[in-house]
Amino acid sequence: MIRSGLLGVALACLLVLPVARETWAGLPTDQLKGAIDRVVKTLDDAAYKGEDKVPARRRAVRKVANDIFDFGEIARRSLARHWQPLTDKQRDEFVMLFADLLERSYISKIELYGGEKILYTGERVEGDQASVATRIITKNGTDVPIDYRMLKRGDRWLVYDVNIEGVSLVSNYRTQFNKIIQTASYNDLVQKMRTKQDALVSADQGPPKQATPVKR
Repeated sequence: MIRSGLLGVALACLLVLPVARETWAGLPTDQLKGAIDRVVKTLDDAAYKGEDKVPARRRAVRKVANDIFDFGEIARRSLARHWQPLTDKQRDEFVMLFADLLERSYISKIELYGGEKILYTGERVEGDQASVATRIITKNGTDVPIDYRMLKRGDRWLVYDVNIEGVSLVSNYRTQFNKIIQTASYNDLVQKMRTKQDALVSADQGPPKQATPVKR
């Protein structure tokens, strides 16, 4: 299992942490850095300062997340064989629900982190797939290796998996989802996710995500 703290750091670091001087240059990496710049500007914007601006600030950050993460691919790979029997409508609904939960659970935690740095150490591109290797240096000096797996969609590179200390985000969710579906049903999985979403929406004071339907 991926430790929730590290997963939160990994997703938040992708968007907000300062980049160390020694970095690897490449198109997929550059697009990750572009996302970081956009979020930093949002966090530095006076219009988003103050406790009363937290919901608006988090919505702005989630918008950037939607531009750099391929939530449709993350959802498809996480459901694995359980994806195939779903109708197009069910797939679209699941992608929107799962994406909203991921964003609210992790991206909204960016205010909690400070002092960490991200170092880009390598990039591998094979056709329309790429892997960007990074290391996160925490405040206490801990070195955490994190790889971002990406797919090329048109002229953009989008993240579809995050590998933390050798453990895959997608594999982690695949195991959880499969267990619930096998012991209960797909509908039970969705209900559990909606219950969690309701709690997060109440805390975040923001409307549920309206995502672009998954590409067929």
